[in-house]
Amino acid sequence: MKVSVTIERNAAVEWPTLALFAVIYASWLGLVAFHEALPIWLWLPLAAWTGAWWGSAQHEALHGHPTRIRWLNTALATPPIWLWLPFERYRHSHLTHHRDDRLTDPLDDPESRYWTPEGWRELGPIGQALVRAQTRLLGRLLIGPFWSIAMFWRTEASALLAGDREKAKVWLLHTVFTAALLAVAIGWFGLPLWLYLLGFVYGGTALALVRSFAEHKAHDEVERRTAIVEDTPLFGLLFLHNNLHVVHHKWPTVPWYRLPALYREHREAILAENGGLHYKGYGEVFRRFLLSGYDRPVHPLGRAPAREPAGDPCPAIAPAPGSSRTPAPAGSEARRQDLSPA
Repeated sequence: MKVSVTIERNAAVEWPTLALFAVIYASWLGLVAFHEALPIWLWLPLAAWTGAWWGSAQHEALHGHPTRIRWLNTALATPPIWLWLPFERYRHSHLTHHRDDRLTDPLDDPESRYWTPEGWRELGPIGQALVRAQTRLLGRLLIGPFWSIAMFWRTEASALLAGDREKAKVWLLHTVFTAALLAVAIGWFGLPLWLYLLGFVYGGTALALVRSFAEHKAHDEVERRTAIVEDTPLFGLLFLHNNLHVVHHKWPTVPWYRLPALYREHREAILAENGGLHYKGYGEVFRRFLLSGYDRPVHPLGRAPAREPAGDPCPAIAPAPGSSRTPAPAGSEARRQDLSPA
């Protein structure tokens, strides 16, 4: 069953999202400025929440929110609370991920956690053990932030060493913003660097990985590769309802606060289309996968089968700059390009 919906044009200014950015940056500033007034057991989860919330807001910005002015959306999302991920690199990677016919492909989907057989062999025993551990939610939370950052930086470093000037410009600007942010947090307010890294960076990235853990699964049919997590008001707010992931992939330009109503209206048809791949909240995700593997690390088909050509699978999004809609030929590479938590 195909779901067909006419989506109204977004408002020129989406005030809920604009207010959200204001709350997030005010929360960050308050936690930085008053870190000595809060016990660490309270400060750390608040910092992790703020970091993950900022990641969710960044995701909104790269999809064209909260205004129709790209440079303004970019400016809102550029301050690097996570430190490690430049917004323009995230934009490029994530929009490439939105080529739905390549979802879960180990090479063409930058956010895939699957490996080709060749890439798996190249990992070696230690790498394979680390990847296997991350098929369990506990391993994803403990190891995932370090792994995601290391994989991403490795890919970016290779491009920079190869003389990629566009990426070099992005990283130069990112370095300036990162230095300014740390000057405020550490130099001005005296927040210890280790505490910033533990709370905003590690904690925030780990929380974001909870959302992405079970949102995609390998399948030969494109429509059955994306999941729904229902009944999650707290995490729904944290993830800006991106837990309704099928809805987001089908209508990627719809703002976060309209996704629940859209899902409720078309729930039956959406679940029929994705084969019923859904969970009754993150409690179910934790119960089922905290200590048990979500799926095997090697893609069950080696590569994700492409959908038969029938128009653009994601017409609301332009191709990411420098990307191609033609999948890489099987066996052309052994490793994914990069990994981001969103």
